[in-house]
Amino acid sequence: MSKIRTAFFCQTCGTQSPKWVGKCPSCGEWNTFVEEVVSKTTSEVPSKLSGRISKPRPISELESDIHQRIPIVDQELHRVLGGGLVPGSLILFGGEPGIGKSTLMLQVALKQLNMSVLYVSGEESEDQIKMRVERLGYDNPRCMVVMETSLDNIMLHLKDSRPDLLIIDSIQTLTTSMIESSPGSVSQVRECTTQLMKYAKENHTSVFLIGHITKEGTLAGPKVLEHMVDCVLQFEGDRHHIYRLLRTSKNRFGSTNELGIYEMMGSGLKEVDNPSDILINAQNDQLSGTAIAATMEGLRPLLVEIQALASTAVYGTPQRSTTGFDIRRLNMLLAVLEKRCGFRLAMKDVFLNIAGGMRLEDPAMDLAVITAILSSSEDIAVPRSVCFAGEVGLSGEIRPVTRIDQRINEAAKLGFDEIYISKYNKGIENISKGIKVHQVARVEELFSSLFG
Repeated sequence: MSKIRTAFFCQTCGTQSPKWVGKCPSCGEWNTFVEEVVSKTTSEVPSKLSGRISKPRPISELESDIHQRIPIVDQELHRVLGGGLVPGSLILFGGEPGIGKSTLMLQVALKQLNMSVLYVSGEESEDQIKMRVERLGYDNPRCMVVMETSLDNIMLHLKDSRPDLLIIDSIQTLTTSMIESSPGSVSQVRECTTQLMKYAKENHTSVFLIGHITKEGTLAGPKVLEHMVDCVLQFEGDRHHIYRLLRTSKNRFGSTNELGIYEMMGSGLKEVDNPSDILINAQNDQLSGTAIAATMEGLRPLLVEIQALASTAVYGTPQRSTTGFDIRRLNMLLAVLEKRCGFRLAMKDVFLNIAGGMRLEDPAMDLAVITAILSSSEDIAVPRSVCFAGEVGLSGEIRPVTRIDQRINEAAKLGFDEIYISKYNKGIENISKGIKVHQVARVEELFSSLFG
């Protein structure tokens, strides 16, 4: 009988070991190693796997086969990818179960009328796909659907149809005859991705791979999977909110700072053109503890509402809790207010929330955060026509932030009358004349100007 070689793989990070170990030396997880077949004898493996053989050439003789980006009808995905699809790109799309990954990909396939699309589903039946198509309300005669989990059969379909766009839902369900292990294993995922990557590059076909998420929130499968693909997209959101965020952690063809926002509705995912309208409470009530921050996500300016609550600690140790904001940065800002500005917040509970369920990391929110905290602590409301954009340093100074002109113009467009920024910000000559700009150097100046 032919000899089959096996090895042990960590199901969390993909580390390989010749024998079973209890604790993974790479990621530190326990009891994650499983035995898998890694190779067959040469008689079992097809003889021609490598395709054409490349020869080394001088870099000056390399040929440039430039392909224009393909525009995507979905404008949020179009912007996050860096301006459309690059032919031959391999894109990994991950997210929590039920967050809307399959819905978004099927929606893209149905709306992309300028491309031939092959949608491969390994998780749903024909009836389930048909029900989702009827719910979305789109129709695309150039979109083909196949229910298949065998990569060998998928390659035959690709040879016959030769689509411009291939969507795999999901990569963890595929198996190849070259590997004798269960679907979703490290070796199966790696081998299937390798073959799809080779097909995408040779045929200039864009490929979307939908991936599963582990309990820690990372993409399932070996870490090498993220290195192999050209772009890694992450679909985020809270099940208790209707908004979904599309981010990219790796993009070989564009920026990783862009953010796409969708609204989950009964008829699918709706693109949010102006997210500032949904992130700011439209009520006119003058309530303490709220402030508006002018932030940037990639090239898009956003105005978000910061909510804070500072109350006397009932128990011994004061509580610090945040939603959508870094808890360590909150502790730093509270220490600055305590040490540099003399506000007694050490014995108060402080709760902070970014309205809308979003998670942002722009340092320019510092000014709005401390304003909301001081407003709640002093129980003095901040006017709803005022917004803030500035970073707070450890000595209490207000530091300048980037792209201040875009932030100010966005605030003016949404009807704000005043904005507080750093005194050291430059380049505000070309801003809108319909908004008053206050430039302050320290937190004490901000407090005196707002609360007297």
